[in-house]
Amino acid sequence: MTVTVKNNIPVLSTAQIREVDRLMIERYGIQLIQMMENAGRNLALLVRRSMGESVENRRICVAIGNGNNGGGGLVAARHLSNWGAEVTVLVATPDTIFKPVAALQLEIVRHIPVSVVFAGQINQWVNLQETELIIDAVFGYGLNRPPEGIAAGVIDKINGMSSPVISLDTPSGLNTSNGNASPFTVRADKTLTLALPKNGLLMPKAREYVGELLVADISVPPLLYCELGIEVPPLFDEDTIVPVQ
Repeated sequence: MTVTVKNNIPVLSTAQIREVDRLMIERYGIQLIQMMENAGRNLALLVRRSMGESVENRRICVAIGNGNNGGGGLVAARHLSNWGAEVTVLVATPDTIFKPVAALQLEIVRHIPVSVVFAGQINQWVNLQETELIIDAVFGYGLNRPPEGIAAGVIDKINGMSSPVISLDTPSGLNTSNGNASPFTVRADKTLTLALPKNGLLMPKAREYVGELLVADISVPPLLYCELGIEVPPLFDEDTIVPVQ
């Protein structure tokens, strides 16, 4: 298996990352909800660090889609709310078509002090003008076509705001295989990718969308990488979030 390396960190293709995810569940019994929890909590930690180690009474918007990336954003929303932030979740897709685990995360946040706004209700967006930081969790590496409809409008809205943006796994709209940006792609200040970086995120043409790239631990066993012929140093021995570039 061919693997490139950036700053001593292996960089995988999207197909390789998809295989890592599959083996996590099918061979190692680490379920999607566990990976989602690890991803979302690390995202919340990065947000807290980016806001001076405290989010109490800070206004944060979490833009989500209906997939697993959106589920990770919802986990982050829960943690940030628990830590005292004023969190608004902006849903870019109808909740009736959410993937099962993401739908569970949406149901959880409905029971805590988090505002849930559906992007189709455009008149409810006014309060987002006071947002101090935006989390982009609309699409992850599974996106295989340009964003359209409501989701494209959300991305356009994010890019038109002055608040800093942190994307989960990849800026929504960016192809993690080749680094190509669709007409509607989030321009992030930071991107927290998961497990290992995807090669499209490191291509020069993606830099203006990715911003500062970091990678988060979602508890992939080192043995799994060994089985795939990937040599991975102990990246997360000191921190669960590591800068890539």
